[in-house]
Amino acid sequence: MVQGLAPARKPVAAEAAAPASPASTSSIPFRVGHGYDIHRLQPGGKLVLGGVVVSEQLTAVAHSDGDVVIHALVDALLGAMGWGDIGELFPDTDPRWKGADSRLFLREVCDRLRAARQRVINADITILAEKPKLAPFRSQMLLELRALLGPECLLNIKAASNEGCDAVGRGEAVAAHVVVLLAAEA
Repeated sequence: MVQGLAPARKPVAAEAAAPASPASTSSIPFRVGHGYDIHRLQPGGKLVLGGVVVSEQLTAVAHSDGDVVIHALVDALLGAMGWGDIGELFPDTDPRWKGADSRLFLREVCDRLRAARQRVINADITILAEKPKLAPFRSQMLLELRALLGPECLLNIKAASNEGCDAVGRGEAVAAHVVVLLAAEA
């Protein structure tokens, strides 16, 4: 044993590592979730981010509309609740979601949150893209997302480039990271 370190714990049994049941987690006052999504870009079509068309020269290669902002937001919300991920709820193998407006996904998850008596306190969103420039669309994205999450939700959207590094930096892809804080309703 290394001086100052606690001894290693025994492996956890599979039953103990299983996700907590909703009944056992109902007293948790706050929950944090992180979501990430990335899609390749191709010429033509429309690129939708945060529910807003930001380009009519590029489109995301995706089963749905490819809105990485909403996909990452949905994953963050699902993660905070321990409800899996967007692919489990809206699989790309289901023809119902072909070309679907991602706001439908967010609306469904928000309905589930309300039923679970959870509210979104804040969402911090970082969009990674070389093109198009997103500053002109930030206010409209905030309006679209606030309409779905509720006016009391504190939202922040930042955009960054990857400075020429990787697929995002070369303009071949767009990505988003989202961190959310949920609170239990009283």
